[in-house]
Amino acid sequence: MPRGDKSKYTGKQERKADHIAESYESRGVPEKEAERRTWATVNRESDGGKKSGSGRGQPESHVSSQKGGRRGDQASARGPEVERSAAFKMAAATLKRIASS
Repeated sequence: MPRGDKSKYTGKQERKADHIAESYESRGVPEKEAERRTWATVNRESDGGKKSGSGRGQPESHVSSQKGGRRGDQASARGPEVERSAAFKMAAATLKRIASS
């Protein structure tokens, strides 16, 4: 089986991937990048494709879906003061531009 083959995923994983991809694309992420991120998210949450054998009924972790946009806020709040102030100035300008339109 070639790398990247999606035939070993369950129906549930494929449906989840469709929803995640739609979300990325609605936020303006290019289609190829959205697909890459989508399958990375599905793999992270469900530990990859179908696996045979007993005792595989482990619950899925939804931590990566719940992080959402919270990481960006934390990342921009850290770092050197010069970078923070530049980021905050850009954010303020963007908010001002949005409010005026």
